[in-house]
This record gives sequence, C-alpha cells and structure tokens, in this order.
Amino acid sequence: MDKQIIELEEGLNCDLQFEKRNGLLPVAVQEYSTGQILMLASVNQEAFDITVKTGKATFWSTSRNSLWTKGETSGDFLKMEKILVDCDQDALIFQVTLQGSGSCHTYDQEGKHRKTCFYRELDLEEKKLAFIKELK
Repeated sequence: MDKQIIELEEGLNCDLQFEKRNGLLPVAVQEYSTGQILMLASVNQEAFDITVKTGKATFWSTSRNSLWTKGETSGDFLKMEKILVDCDQDALIFQVTLQGSGSCHTYDQEGKHRKTCFYRELDLEEKKLAFIKELK
C-alpha cells in the first residue's frame, strides 16, 4: 500500500483533504448528548480553523458564498464538543451542544427554531414526506 495513503488513513496527523473536494468538506452536525443529526453543512479551511479556535461551529455558506458562524443572527450557537474525521480525511462530524432552541432556520408550530433540519421523513409506500411527530 502507498505510504502516503497509510499515513492519511492510519496516521495521527490532521491532513484534511480540502483540495480533493474543491476546497469544501461536508460536515454532519450531531448533537453530542443524543447523537441526533441536526444539520449538514460545508467547511473550507478558514471555517474549520475558526471553529477550532473559537469552539463555535463555523461553516462556509454555499448559498451566500461567505463564512457563517451558526448563531450569529439567531443566537442559537453550536458549542463544539468533538470533531470526528473520516478515514480519508475528507468528511467531518461536528459533535455539538446546542446553545439555544435549535439549529434549523425553519420554525416549529410554536414559532421556535426547529432543533434539527431533519424534521420530516419519506413515507416509502406513499413516496411523500411526513412530519416526524415530535419534531413538527
């Protein structure tokens, strides 16, 4: 096996492969205490560095084409607990603690930000979306 691949997959050096994915890595954001997936996002090198430095989840907004620290406008910050790196060092999981009501930009029936962006599921028989009861 290639020595470089062995180091990447088995070594202890953080060598995130931003160039492999056009400068952006996918990030699954997971609630540390429950394991619930809250959202998916992207980070570039700068967003990753800010996240590590500040302890607050910071992303690259592909829609706004700019850096974005979750919570700057909503007050719903995501406190970094752990960062998991996959085997190829080209995907991440941010394990976070919510510091606010939710992580989603949409609102529930009570007018609060939803805890998670994953509040619907696909009914495999009907091929339609349905709200997850406790996340409506």
